[in-house]
Amino acid sequence: MPNTSNPNHQIQFVYNFKDLVATPFQGDTNAICWTRELMGDFGEIVNSIGVDDNMVELHPDDLLELVLNEQGQLARDILLNDMKLLEAHGASPSLNIINYYERDDSYPFFPTDVYSFHVDRAPIAADTILCTYYGACSEILPNAQGTQKILIPEIRDELKKLHDGADEDFESFLIENFFDLHYQANPEAQAIKLGLGHICRLAIDHPESKVLPCLHRAPKEKNGQKRLLLIC
Repeated sequence: MPNTSNPNHQIQFVYNFKDLVATPFQGDTNAICWTRELMGDFGEIVNSIGVDDNMVELHPDDLLELVLNEQGQLARDILLNDMKLLEAHGASPSLNIINYYERDDSYPFFPTDVYSFHVDRAPIAADTILCTYYGACSEILPNAQGTQKILIPEIRDELKKLHDGADEDFESFLIENFFDLHYQANPEAQAIKLGLGHICRLAIDHPESKVLPCLHRAPKEKNGQKRLLLIC
């Protein structure tokens, strides 16, 4: 049975893939994590792949072509198995080695890149599933510790300067440009690192959702260290 002992009830911990995908979000819980202690050298895989751009996607054939030592082979087997599990569930996993994400400097007062706490949205029922195998871990934020940026007066005033349409179209402008998806951490906020090797399922904003979407962000890379991330 899933463990619900987490004190703030935002994260529910489970110990197998079946519970990861089948456990419903409810109440304050909008993140479910399959906690694991993984064997293998994921760093060997990262260091075996040349990344000339900001990131590169790895496909199963790419992994199978690598010449790895025993620990690297263990890591590869885990990656391949995780991708098969998710594909069998109907997901489309993407495995990436990330140097860095593109930064958004279009509006200095309001970056909309993935380093900003944000929620995901879909027109149909869906979740975000991710796992960091190497490098800095993804982070989530309790909803009570974040404020939607479009509700912050000084930010809202700046956004109104960008909007050149009718006043009654302003809210649509915010949604169409994804401004409404981003949140600012409150001064006392404490982000939660999702940890290495744990596959986490995050609630998103969709018409059938019964819980608040999970606030999350990509971490800033540590001293240029690459990340190995699976996401779908």
